[in-house]
Amino acid sequence: MNGIPRTIFTEEHEMFRQSVKDYIAKEISPKNAEWEKNKMVSRESWTDLGQNGFLCLQAPEQYGGMGIEDFRYNALFIEELGLSGCSGPAIGYPLHSDIVFPYILHYGTEAAKAKYIPGMVSGEMISAVAMTEPGAGSDLQNIKATAQDMGDHYLINGSKTFITNGYLCNLVVVAAKTDPALGAKGISLFLVDTDMEGFSKGVPFEKVGLHAQDTCELFFEDVKVSKENLLGKEGEGFKYLMTELAQERLVVALAALALAEGTFLSTVNYVKERPAFGKTVSDFQNTRFKIAEMSAKLEMARIYCDQLVMMHNEKLVDSAMASAAKYSMTELQCEVADECVQLHGGYGYMWEYPVARAYADARVQRIYAGTNEIMKELIARKILKKD
Repeated sequence: MNGIPRTIFTEEHEMFRQSVKDYIAKEISPKNAEWEKNKMVSRESWTDLGQNGFLCLQAPEQYGGMGIEDFRYNALFIEELGLSGCSGPAIGYPLHSDIVFPYILHYGTEAAKAKYIPGMVSGEMISAVAMTEPGAGSDLQNIKATAQDMGDHYLINGSKTFITNGYLCNLVVVAAKTDPALGAKGISLFLVDTDMEGFSKGVPFEKVGLHAQDTCELFFEDVKVSKENLLGKEGEGFKYLMTELAQERLVVALAALALAEGTFLSTVNYVKERPAFGKTVSDFQNTRFKIAEMSAKLEMARIYCDQLVMMHNEKLVDSAMASAAKYSMTELQCEVADECVQLHGGYGYMWEYPVARAYADARVQRIYAGTNEIMKELIARKILKKD
């Protein structure tokens, strides 16, 4: 890439970027291979992140946070994780801070905020969000998990699957039906502490990629949840999900672009050094054209995402915009990963090479946080809506 100036960031932002970059180089990249073998990052990595002030940047000071309202700092953290090529951490850490945490901040009771946010900031309480079920993925209206009102508490029953941070989590935002007859209007959100009786976890899945990400099933059998753990109002859960999914999809888009950039940059270095037919792979016209094509697409994508970050700071990014970002950036990530494998030749298919892992890790990005087919539907719905 030619290095188009990043005009959205100030000197303070760049100082933060450097601190994140240094931290990743010392504390994340050297440990990622071990985490991939273990199918999860270590618990210590979470508390270490918390001690260094990298979790839940928007958390108010009264709950132990820094109260940063500028999303550009979140974007920088996501970007540097992606550039490092550590795909599992690049997904799990932002999910905690930028996807789960906002539900508690925006809809939690004061008692719930005081109880859970300090631990989320410190990294002692790892969080997840449980929407997807074995029979309901992108179609959230058809979830089967139930939350029965028992007067002074709710009883939650059901199961969730493909839950990011699932195995290590201490706290889960759970979508369940408080009135199954009402469809989407019967969905409510709850905070479930994993110490609650009746809650259990499956073993981490054997996934194609994202091997450092602890993804598993969660089970709820008569889990007793207090009324103070209801997020917002009963029956408003679907509305809250639709509101917060805009940021979730923007986060996925930012991670996808950064991961694509990281794969591209490592491939540029590879083709400049790899000998072939008495010269280097970078000397061939096909290689040069492929590098130029990817660079142009990535630079356009970077300008686009920077603009969305600034708009999101002003609360101007709606569901369709976020869906467009998630769709286009995850498609680009997969395209870049595929092209970069090809430029590596046979070595691109060897697991020891980062490009092979990048290829495997990229594919799921087009599925979670709403499949890209659903993203297209949401984009088209806005364009084609009737007045």
